[in-house]
Amino acid sequence: MQEFKINAQNITPRELNRSIKKAAQNNERIIIENPNAMHYIAAGLIKPVDLVIDGSAGYFAGTMIHGAHVHINGNAGWFAADNMTKGEVIIDGSAGDGVGQGIYGGTVVVRKDVGSRTGEIMKNGTIIVGGNSGFMSGLFMMGGQIIVLGDISDDAGESIIRGTIYVGGKIKSLGKNAMVEELENNEREELKELLEIYDFNLKKEDYQNFRKIVPRSARPFYGKETEEG
Repeated sequence: MQEFKINAQNITPRELNRSIKKAAQNNERIIIENPNAMHYIAAGLIKPVDLVIDGSAGYFAGTMIHGAHVHINGNAGWFAADNMTKGEVIIDGSAGDGVGQGIYGGTVVVRKDVGSRTGEIMKNGTIIVGGNSGFMSGLFMMGGQIIVLGDISDDAGESIIRGTIYVGGKIKSLGKNAMVEELENNEREELKELLEIYDFNLKKEDYQNFRKIVPRSARPFYGKETEEG
């Protein structure tokens, strides 16, 4: 595999992204050294390359990527993988608010905790959180799936339209139009297959604890709340 290294120590985000896109023309793997939590790393990258950020990233890491595989060996700030259409973003540490905001496809994996509004207005794709997720996770969610292995905070699934939020821990409270259902056995098997791909090796009994948050109504903004569903 042809590999290219870029030292981000003394360059701007714009310069770094220009270098990434140029290197992606002729290399399969790009390593960003000394990222220093820079914002907008790999913004708009549309080549199917493996990009390793060797450290933490700032806001909007992997925003609007299409086909790239981004691996962050650290933490990420707000809005990681924002509006991704295809590809993969893996974060070894924690991430801030708005992980996977508006994604149309692809997979986002955060090994530890995330902030609030995870998967806000996402249309499709998958978000996996190895720890806890903050308030209003799945806000205005329109499709896809969010999988939270830990706890989920207040107003989970607020104004959810479509899609599913799987929660392995506690659900503090539900948002408007959200309700909780038990999983079918085939759903537990599908969760197990997916999570093992990303090295989440849960015990059999852990899968029994999962519940799912789904919409009560496909038309939550019409009529009174008691009429929904």
